[in-house]
Amino acid sequence: MKKYKLAAAFSLIAFASLSWSFKEDLFQVSKNLDIFASLYKEVNINYVEETNPSDLMRTSINAMLDNLDPYTEYIPESEIEDYKLKYVSTQYGGIGATTLFIEGKLFVNEVSEGYPADKQDLKPGDQVVKINNVEVKGKERAQVSQLLRGPKGSTAELLLIRNGSVITKSIIRDEIKQPNVPYSGMTDDQIGYIRLDKFLENAAQEVKEAALNLNKQQPKGLIIDLRYNGGGILQEAVKIVNLFVNKDVLVVTQKGRNPQKTITYKTQAEPILPQIPLVILVGNSSASASEIVAGALQDLDRAIIVGQRSYGKGLVQQTFNLPYNSLVKVTVAKYFTPSGRCIQALDYAHKDANGKTPKVADSLMTRFSTRTGRNVYDGNGVFPDVVVEASKLSPITISLLTKSLFFDYANSYKKNNKTIAPAASFQLTDQDYAAFVSSLEGKDYSYTSRTERLLSDLRTEAEKENKLPAVKADLEDLKAKMLGAKKTDLITFKSEIKKVLETQIVSRYYYEKGKVIQAFQYDKELTAAKAVLNSNTKMLAILKGEGEYKTIGSPIKTIAAAPIEN
Repeated sequence: MKKYKLAAAFSLIAFASLSWSFKEDLFQVSKNLDIFASLYKEVNINYVEETNPSDLMRTSINAMLDNLDPYTEYIPESEIEDYKLKYVSTQYGGIGATTLFIEGKLFVNEVSEGYPADKQDLKPGDQVVKINNVEVKGKERAQVSQLLRGPKGSTAELLLIRNGSVITKSIIRDEIKQPNVPYSGMTDDQIGYIRLDKFLENAAQEVKEAALNLNKQQPKGLIIDLRYNGGGILQEAVKIVNLFVNKDVLVVTQKGRNPQKTITYKTQAEPILPQIPLVILVGNSSASASEIVAGALQDLDRAIIVGQRSYGKGLVQQTFNLPYNSLVKVTVAKYFTPSGRCIQALDYAHKDANGKTPKVADSLMTRFSTRTGRNVYDGNGVFPDVVVEASKLSPITISLLTKSLFFDYANSYKKNNKTIAPAASFQLTDQDYAAFVSSLEGKDYSYTSRTERLLSDLRTEAEKENKLPAVKADLEDLKAKMLGAKKTDLITFKSEIKKVLETQIVSRYYYEKGKVIQAFQYDKELTAAKAVLNSNTKMLAILKGEGEYKTIGSPIKTIAAAPIEN
């Protein structure tokens, strides 16, 4: 009895201390608000030059929030609709087309299948001159979006230039839905595949519908692709885990400084596919809700994770209403997967003297255990069970992309070729590639390679140490060799350049779904995922902790081991 009384006393002391802490916080908030209000008033009344009160306030708000983390942000009334589209809803009134600026001119980039722009034969490469008689020259991207969007049934009048001719299009806006699941289907070896791009409203329902439709075809297993998914609504992530995990199982816990923000989320329903073999694809861009799904299914030993280490965003945000129809989005908690780990990579609470945010060192990572005892680690994202080295684009490919030279050629290719092979098998011929190379003549796609930058840095250091005369000839010789090598980059990186160009071209014929299907031919992560699902021995070995890869020292320093025998 004494033990219980003692525990109760300690609990009361802890509660009293917490209450005092919050009272002290509230006093400090009130005190500093009074100081700020007085300062703001005096500056606006007495400053020698004319001031803009709204600009001063926005500057002070941004400065305050910039000192926290990049996810805590103020959303004024003018930006509410864009905020909802980015973080909440997948629907808006518009024409169903994306645009891009090239050298100050606005062009149609892609059109969405079946929407008004597609029905009215708007084409990638069309230059947009006016929208509803408003010139787009000099406009910001947000202003262009506002011009193109509008209520369902309203009209967008577009003045275009196509192949040198001026044309007009009168497009009736419709409700545009950006699906969370842009594609789902069966691979060529009877494995289901679901691409999940975001976790906005209805994401779990879309995954459920796709999974049930695929299950009718009796797949060997299911792949959920989260590689390009930056996250979204936490509750949607919990519901998606619940599709494959039994009822009343812990999925994620969020813990905040404010006790009211500490919440546990468990599965609420019976799963629809509790037994189907499951692989989750992740990459460096997989963040937040994606990491909740991947981390929870890994901790529960329900799925194999394939790809690269995820982004490492273990923070939860909540929006709060402010006066005059504005909002503030605040980081209120960190989230923890079922094993108890937080995968947050950056420590925003302890910035260095230069204001930079340190990353959690691999040596400081803590080991946790999955349901069956496999080792998993916190910090720096979700580390996959099967690591596939990430593909990195070469400098010349990046230059061709950023200067829109793929875009130009894809439009020309579509103009000259009425049809192409099915998306799943489409590839450019050597003759096609030669034509692309010829199209680059006289065009600027110059770039500085990493080797050239290092060479420049070496020269600078040699000058600082007065050693340039001794190495100058060697540096000049290396520079000449580098320039010679760059001249052949279109040949050296032909395979990589062709893949990117094929993606641009196939979208002109088969839209977004075609891009996904066509890319399967070169997808290393997808190939690795299918290899796991095609081998029960391999999958069971990974779930036992033997794995496709063995770690040395830190869990991040990974080397390929001999493949597990079937």
